[in-house]
Amino acid sequence: MTDTDFGLDLHEAEDQLDGEVAGEVVLGVLDGETDPEEWVRNVEYGNVLVLAVVGDLDELAAGFAEPVVEMGGELTHFRGFLVVSPPNVDINTDRLGG
Repeated sequence: MTDTDFGLDLHEAEDQLDGEVAGEVVLGVLDGETDPEEWVRNVEYGNVLVLAVVGDLDELAAGFAEPVVEMGGELTHFRGFLVVSPPNVDINTDRLGG
């Protein structure tokens, strides 16, 4: 049985994958030097951000936190890092205890 038996066009399917979600874990520093839109774009691409926070978290995340949450992403502050996930990638904090 071949892919044509199912009416599949694998070349077209591969073309559809171009530009899809990157799905990387991106390490960075949240210190106000990076344009907040760059963080938003990373989350849109499907990347998980792990950002070392250098400064006031609320002030530094203000430019991108709301857009990330509005698109369905999550943000969690953990031990000096801000973990930011794209939609459909949950941040599980169950093992952190009470």
